[in-house]
Amino acid sequence: MRISARADYAVRAALELAAAGDDCPVKAETIAEAQGVPRKFLEGILNDMRRGGLVVSRRGGQGGYKLGAPAETITVADVIRVVDGPLVSVRGERPPALSYTGPAESLLPLWIAVRANVRAILGEVTLADVACSRLPERVHKLAEQPESWTNP
Repeated sequence: MRISARADYAVRAALELAAAGDDCPVKAETIAEAQGVPRKFLEGILNDMRRGGLVVSRRGGQGGYKLGAPAETITVADVIRVVDGPLVSVRGERPPALSYTGPAESLLPLWIAVRANVRAILGEVTLADVACSRLPERVHKLAEQPESWTNP
C-alpha cells in the first residue's frame, strides 16, 4: 500500500479540524501553515472532503472548515477513501474483481488478506484516537516491532 501526499495531507487537515473541535471553523490557510501543506493543494483536498461529507465549510470572515461529524466517528480510512478512492487496489481494480490462474492463483487471497489488514488498522482508528494520542493497543504493538521501522 502506498499513502499518497493527497491522503497524507487530507488526514493531517482532518486532524487539525478534530483538534479544533466544533466551536469555531478553521481557515484553510491556518491548516496549511500548521501542517506545512501547500494552501492551494489543500483547498482542493478540503473541497473533496466537503463533497464527501467529511467536512462542512462556512464562508465569510468567521468562516472556515469544521468536521462534518464527530471525530470519534470518522476513521482514517474514511478520509483516505474520500480523497484517493479504495484503500487497496491492484492495477486500479479492487481485489475481488481480479482472477488469476496457474502459479499466480494464490495471489488473489494474498491481495484480499492485505486489504483486510489495511482495513483492520485504518478502519479502526478514528481521528479522535490520533488527535488525542489514543492509538489502539494493536497498533502500538505493531509499531513497537523493530522490523516495522526498517526498510528492506
